[in-house]
Amino acid sequence: MKKLLTSRRLVVLVVVVMVTVGVITFSSRTRTSQEKPALPMRIASDVSTWVSEVVTSPVKAVGNTYNAMTQMFDVYEENERLNKKVNQLAATQVQLQNEQHENKALKKQLKIDKTLTDYSIVNAAVIARSPSNWQSQLIINRGSNAGLKKSMSVMGAGGMIGRISEVDTTSAKVELLSDNSQTADRFAIRVTNKNNQTVDGIVAKFDQTKNQIVMSKITSKTEVKPGDPVTTSGLGGITPSGLYVGKVNKVVESDYGLTRTIYIDPAVDYNNIPVVSVAIPES
Repeated sequence: MKKLLTSRRLVVLVVVVMVTVGVITFSSRTRTSQEKPALPMRIASDVSTWVSEVVTSPVKAVGNTYNAMTQMFDVYEENERLNKKVNQLAATQVQLQNEQHENKALKKQLKIDKTLTDYSIVNAAVIARSPSNWQSQLIINRGSNAGLKKSMSVMGAGGMIGRISEVDTTSAKVELLSDNSQTADRFAIRVTNKNNQTVDGIVAKFDQTKNQIVMSKITSKTEVKPGDPVTTSGLGGITPSGLYVGKVNKVVESDYGLTRTIYIDPAVDYNNIPVVSVAIPES
């Protein structure tokens, strides 16, 4: 039985080989002749083409899928790299803006140095400011080791902002001119009009909604107009005179015309104070 099966296999193999050789022979003759191929040849050719397409189509599909997946992963990796670069550029831009802002503030501080000829200047950076007393005080990174003492005047980028209220070795607290607390020491200020006439008073309060300094209960009849400069008066001996505070915004008469209230636009934005200068009197 086994021999019979072996003989059949051998016969099938011989037939397949003969058919294959015949197809190749007739194909070569057909290519060299102008005669139309015989029907069996056309059938064999069609079957061969169909088998080839059946075999190669899945292979091509797998290859195309692999290429598509490879391209997708490449695009994903490139997208990740681009996102990292965008984040780095954004961080660099923020840092640059902060440095530019600080640079402008320092340049303004240099102009202040030239106006305080009788004082030596110690520049400091603001290192802390509590939201609960934002308009009352701030902390700077200079202290007694830099020569700072209590009640020394502190200037911002454009004008006076307050004075030293507490000093440690390496830091100090600054009481702001905008402090509305009951325990705050009121600043003595002076308005000078175009005729060089002056009106003295104290800071009554700071209007946070309008961002204005309020100088109230003025009994002087001296003419004051919007735009007149406001400086420290030096009265009381705590704060030196002549430190720029701001300019008059408007003057409001009281109901009976006995007193006036002067609203002043400060020279400094109290919500944005990155650096300060402390005026130390020269001995």
